[in-house]
Amino acid sequence: MEYNTQRKKMELPEYGRSVQNMVDHALTIEDREERQRCANTIVNIMGGMFPHLRDVPDFKHKLWDHLAIMADFKLDIDYPFEIVKKEDLEIKPERVEYPNGAFRYRHYGRFLEGMVKKAVEVENEEEKKQLIRMLAIQMKKSLNNWNKDGIEDQKIVDDLREYSNGAIHLQVEDLRLNEPRYYNNNQQRKQNNQRKQNNQKKKQQHKE
Repeated sequence: MEYNTQRKKMELPEYGRSVQNMVDHALTIEDREERQRCANTIVNIMGGMFPHLRDVPDFKHKLWDHLAIMADFKLDIDYPFEIVKKEDLEIKPERVEYPNGAFRYRHYGRFLEGMVKKAVEVENEEEKKQLIRMLAIQMKKSLNNWNKDGIEDQKIVDDLREYSNGAIHLQVEDLRLNEPRYYNNNQQRKQNNQRKQNNQKKKQQHKE
């Protein structure tokens, strides 16, 4: 028994081993006209495998490109289109440069650190106040994703001061992050659980 791992590697496995065998056979045909007819038949078979792509622009062109690829560009026929070049397929994509600069706290992320710097530069005091409040709320949410035990608002105030190199110097009361509308899901869940426990205690007392 012959296993797929022992067979020749297929450049385009989506067409299957049978089509690849046809292409390999076409390479052995010595008569050019017969080889051309064989190539035309293979392309028609390939197109029939994906009928839903018939209306895709350049679909036929892509089939001939695929035929050339499966033949390792060794099939000597008259292609109806200018096929892709082998060297073009071997071009490696340009390296994507990632920012390497260190940032202080991973749980806040690089974006928030930059936003704090922008907030320091805002001249309008009311806009600055609102922006700092929004940043503080986001910081608390980010911290809660890392630490489910609850976060003291003083920690947010301290981190804002550190991020801004002392330019943002606030007290906990200035942010009022514990207002009900700013409760995070964790806090709300704790409140709901507490209410359920209280209700259960009242029901138990009534039964007694």
